[in-house]
Amino acid sequence: MLDKHLILWPMAALAALTFFVLTVMPFVRVVAVRSGKARVSDFKLGESERVPERARIINRNYMNLLELPLLFYVACLIAFADNRVNALTLGLAWVFVGLRYAHSLVHLTINKVLLRLALFASAATVLLGLWAAIFWQIAGH
Repeated sequence: MLDKHLILWPMAALAALTFFVLTVMPFVRVVAVRSGKARVSDFKLGESERVPERARIINRNYMNLLELPLLFYVACLIAFADNRVNALTLGLAWVFVGLRYAHSLVHLTINKVLLRLALFASAATVLLGLWAAIFWQIAGH
C-alpha cells in the first residue's frame, strides 16, 4: 500500500490547471472589451454572440474543468479516506490528469474537435476505471 497522501498530488495538478485557466479568462475578456470586440454587457448572462471565439473557448474550457473532474476529485477523496490508494489508483489518477492537460492544451490552441473528443473520451474511460478500481477494492476483491 502506498502513502495515501500521494493521491493529493494529481488532485493538486488538476486544480492548478483549473486555476490557470480561471486566471487567463478575465484577461482575455478584458482584451475583448478594450478592443471593442465585445461589451461588458455581453457577459451579463454568460456570453453573447458578440464575444470573440477566443474568450468563449477559454470559458468553455474552464467549465469543462468543473464538470467531469468533479467525479475525479470525489473518487480520489474516497480512495484517500478509505485507504484505497495503491499503484493502480494512483496511476489512473495521473493518467486522467495528463489527459485533461492534453485536452485543455488542444482546446486552447488548435481546437481540433475530433482530437478533443478522443482525449475527453479517453479521460472519461480512465476515470471510469479509477472508480471501478476503488470499488473493486472496497468490495473485497
